Amino acid sequence: MVLNRPFTAGIAALAAGLAVAAVAAAAQPGSAALTCTNPASGASWLINIDYDKGTVDSNPARISDTKISWRDAKDLGNYTLDRKSGDLTVIVASSTGGYFVYDHCRLEN
Repeated sequence: MVLNRPFTAGIAALAAGLAVAAVAAAAQPGSAALTCTNPASGASWLINIDYDKGTVDSNPARISDTKISWRDAKDLGNYTLDRKSGDLTVIVASSTGGYFVYDHCRLEN
């Protein structure tokens, strides 16, 4: 039984090390610039995502493997970007009920 403890501890340490490496590999360091377009009007603008700081255009953001969401302090819109499709949903509240806007973003080269 005493011989199994060091072996078990070694396996646990190895598993913990692999878990940390997997999380580090999944994280996307740095930043990215995306061009977003409103398909109805054709208007385009640039958004900047800082993965290290967890921000979009300096607004705090929740960044996961599947989506990025944030609230813009200037227009009070709630934004959700689908990282797979590039679809951007904007929800803006107002006294008359608010509205949704559906845009599309693509990664800058």
